[in-house]
Amino acid sequence: MAKKILIADDEATVRDLIRLSLEHEGYEIFEAKNGVEALNKAKELVPDLLILDVMMPGKIGYQVCSELKSDPATMRISIIFITARDSSLSLEAIQASGGDGYLSKPFKPQELKARIRNVFKAG
Repeated sequence: MAKKILIADDEATVRDLIRLSLEHEGYEIFEAKNGVEALNKAKELVPDLLILDVMMPGKIGYQVCSELKSDPATMRISIIFITARDSSLSLEAIQASGGDGYLSKPFKPQELKARIRNVFKAG
């Protein structure tokens, strides 16, 4: 069965880039355009991986991640943050919320694919 990936970013162009990068990799791709939608879809779909933007309307990525990781039904979802901020403060917040890694925007599709493979190997 194909692994399910939920892409959550408020920028349609970022979601499109990620989807186009991954659609030929055999994954089942879903999208959310804000934090609330990301949380609801993650609870409904229970994807294998959530690619989660840090700054989104509704709920920021850290809040979404913390809520998912504290729920036994969704705590096993792997989460990779994507962020325009690349600071030690962001890294600390990602780790504190339970994230499994991050990529700084802009990123190359090859970097994303490699990170996803590593997360799936580790899980």
